[in-house]
Amino acid sequence: MKFIIQQALQNSCNYADYRAKVSQLLSEGKSSGNEQSEDLLHYSQLNEVRMNRLDKTIVVPEDVKRSLANLNKKYIWLVLAEGWCGDAAQLLPIMHKLDEIAAPIDLHIVFRDENDSLMQEFLTNGGKAIPKLIILNADSHEVLAAWGPRPEGASRLIKEFKAKFGVVNEVAKTELQKWYLHDKGLSTMEEITKIMLALD
Repeated sequence: MKFIIQQALQNSCNYADYRAKVSQLLSEGKSSGNEQSEDLLHYSQLNEVRMNRLDKTIVVPEDVKRSLANLNKKYIWLVLAEGWCGDAAQLLPIMHKLDEIAAPIDLHIVFRDENDSLMQEFLTNGGKAIPKLIILNADSHEVLAAWGPRPEGASRLIKEFKAKFGVVNEVAKTELQKWYLHDKGLSTMEEITKIMLALD
């Protein structure tokens, strides 16, 4: 596991570089990841717009700012993501904002398909669900906790939709985006902050 983590950290980029790489691929008519399709390209284009908006509009509550800025230890947040992923588009801007306000946290992002051995260690119900936030000790790179791919309320919405209709279709995805819009990132911030305080 330690070797896999080290490899992933070497492959990682910061938020600005992640955004630049995804944008560059879009300018070439491509999405990130191994698979290419019209749908994935379309999702990637939507996500670009979504992330631009979130970068400008996310507000971090004062109590979250205080809690994360005053952490005693240093941490690395290693996040598996892809440009076409709607959940990653909603959650990476939040993680980036938290990273900006908290000196003890250092955010690193890796592309899922380029880091399959890492993804295999952090499957959700046997699937490669992203984003997946892996929290590491900054010095030893020991894995302390993992979070994702969604906050609890969003996960519940998808689970209930699947139970009722048997599939996660475009209607479900629209409902999910509405949930994120209404939530304004607060559930994600609260859940991640709770984990960080428990670790610290």
